[in-house]
Amino acid sequence: MATVERNPRRRRANGEASREKILIAATEIAAERGYEGTSIGLVSARSGMPASSIYWHFKDKDALIAAVIERSFELWLTNAGGWAPRNPDQPIQQRLAAMMARTAKALHESSDFLRLGLMLALEHRDQEPSARRMFLAVRQETLRRSAAAFAELFPELPESATRQLATFTMAMADGLFVANEIDGDGIDVFGQFELLTAALMGVANQLSQAHCGPPVHVAIAPR
Repeated sequence: MATVERNPRRRRANGEASREKILIAATEIAAERGYEGTSIGLVSARSGMPASSIYWHFKDKDALIAAVIERSFELWLTNAGGWAPRNPDQPIQQRLAAMMARTAKALHESSDFLRLGLMLALEHRDQEPSARRMFLAVRQETLRRSAAAFAELFPELPESATRQLATFTMAMADGLFVANEIDGDGIDVFGQFELLTAALMGVANQLSQAHCGPPVHVAIAPR
């Protein structure tokens, strides 16, 4: 006689809850020890989940770290509120400043994917970890969303120019993040992103002049 599975919804919820516990533990350990210092044993001890449960959800440590990066990136997107410029009736400078403020806040609150991903991105191995591929994929998504936001802010610019702006923004954000990791409280991240806003307006004006004639935007004066 066939056994009838009871409460499949509860079992699914329990599975999702255990997966989340594993990811939270793995995120904490990876932030402390990096990719190499993270192990299934440590994640098991931190999460309270047996290794068999971890392997049920993830093929190996590499797949687990890839999931950590993906989860952290999704949290960052949520905290950043997306890149879409808001309040179209506001001046462009204010809309850009609001975008940069949301980005700074999200990096401050949920940057595990960037911390771990940058370490992986700088490594070159014969067999590329799937975690590194995941990070490179989320960076491409970040670039795409950033370029789309700049295209909305500066519709007069061609696609190549908005992509330049997005690339410049990511490079500056990476640098500010690394500086903050090194110097800690010595860096005013939010103040630096205000300066980045002013720099972006200047770059946008330069690109506009190169592609469309005299610039039409006024840069924000730093406070």
